[in-house]
Amino acid sequence: MSTNATEAGEGESVRAVQRAVAILKAFTSERPRLTVVELQRLTGISRPTLYRLLQTLIASGLVQASGEPQRFGLGPAVMSLAHVWTSEIDVSAIARPVLERLRDVTGETAALFILRGDKRLCILEMPSRHVLNITRGVGETEHISRGASGKAILAHVMEDDALAQSIWRSLPSEVNRAKLSADLQRCREEGMAISLGEVFRGAVAIAAPFFGAGQQVAGSVGLFGPEARIDPAQAQHFGQLAIEAANEITAALGGTPPARKGP
Repeated sequence: MSTNATEAGEGESVRAVQRAVAILKAFTSERPRLTVVELQRLTGISRPTLYRLLQTLIASGLVQASGEPQRFGLGPAVMSLAHVWTSEIDVSAIARPVLERLRDVTGETAALFILRGDKRLCILEMPSRHVLNITRGVGETEHISRGASGKAILAHVMEDDALAQSIWRSLPSEVNRAKLSADLQRCREEGMAISLGEVFRGAVAIAAPFFGAGQQVAGSVGLFGPEARIDPAQAQHFGQLAIEAANEITAALGGTPPARKGP
């Protein structure tokens, strides 16, 4: 085979990869399912080539087809790749500058929590510079049903997931299940959780969830301060700042916050 023929073949292979990537990138959270016509419009790929590439992507598990008329979406293999990528991400390193800014803007302690079994675990904390402050400490754990930082995570654990069922079975006896359900619903509606004195007496806790690939909840960003310094209006304002910080971490993890779920 001549050199020119080899280079031509390699060029075709590269173009095929570029087109396959263009197909995958056409799917977004706003348009998760697309028809062939929509994909052709978004990618500019001819119909025969588009069908051929879709079949290859379906065979690899990167794309799946369903419905009538047929629509396409990302397949389960994409989640596997995303898991490999996110497993290499140091969430603490990503969150550190975000939490530092949040602490400096609010003046209160900012912390990062992740889910571990039926507990939330503090993996990063930026203590307030006030003499009177509220801190948890890295490594501190608490049942996920107690406090804003846990509820912000629990509100987005899928209800039909085995983990959710396990968490509800492990609820401490003193937890009011009806109130907890109402708190979780409010968190889903408002995008944040606020608690008063649930873990420390006289402490106000505010938290917002952050998400990884596939809109899976990955943890929460928390703010803590004394009730004497944080009134209800201030708590709402801090909650919006916590949401912005959590969304920044979500974006860095390649995730997407779910739409808020109203009543």
